Amino acid sequence: MKLLVTDPIADAGIDLLRESGHEVETSYDLAGEELLAAVEGVHALIVRSGTEVTRDVIEAADDLVIVGRAGIGVDNIDIDAATDNGVIVANAPEGNVRAAAEHTVGMTFATARSIPQAHERLSGGEWAKGEFLGSEITDKTLGIVGLGRVGQEVARRLGNLGMELIAFDPYISTERADQLGAELVPDLAACLDRADFLTIHTPLTDETAHMIAEEELAKLEGGYVVNCARGGVVDETALAEAVEDGILAGAA
Repeated sequence: MKLLVTDPIADAGIDLLRESGHEVETSYDLAGEELLAAVEGVHALIVRSGTEVTRDVIEAADDLVIVGRAGIGVDNIDIDAATDNGVIVANAPEGNVRAAAEHTVGMTFATARSIPQAHERLSGGEWAKGEFLGSEITDKTLGIVGLGRVGQEVARRLGNLGMELIAFDPYISTERADQLGAELVPDLAACLDRADFLTIHTPLTDETAHMIAEEELAKLEGGYVVNCARGGVVDETALAEAVEDGILAGAA
């Protein structure tokens, strides 16, 4: 099988594919006509988030059988076009779950304690301790939007640090939320009304695009937003304005 890898992945992965008898080519930073030409005769295309696998790309690859996404999100792949052309799309849903969860925890602490801002001031020679007392997270309410693999790992970690957990996810059962020590709320508004901190762990789809916008952010007055999912889930212009106007205490 002829494989084309258009975004960098670990050398060990490339070696494994070659050891399995596949012909593997690597060519990065392709777009436009270069990408269309490169996929001709390819049976499998392996990408990360850098390559846009559009309908034109899929239809230019007459022999394409599968597109493999080295990661979780597939919003850079035209799923409808793949379906129309009988091309399988596969991702690696466990690939960076732990890393994403730990990153979320780190961003939660950084935001609660204004660590980046304090570091910048200190780097400039100013010790402004009194301005960066921040907020403790113990006994605060964490609202988790999306209680999938990453959201569950975040719940375990921040729940163990003493946060009260509530979650909104229409695809998760109450029983599963209970196992994680989280209260499943009926809708996003209920989550926003009660949360001191909000973390977001959803894919970017038509359903979730800008699901957190001006109206939703207003419900979080005085709270914090941490989005370690796709940026488009949050209206980033509205988010910046909410921070600048003092509606939110912080965001990451």
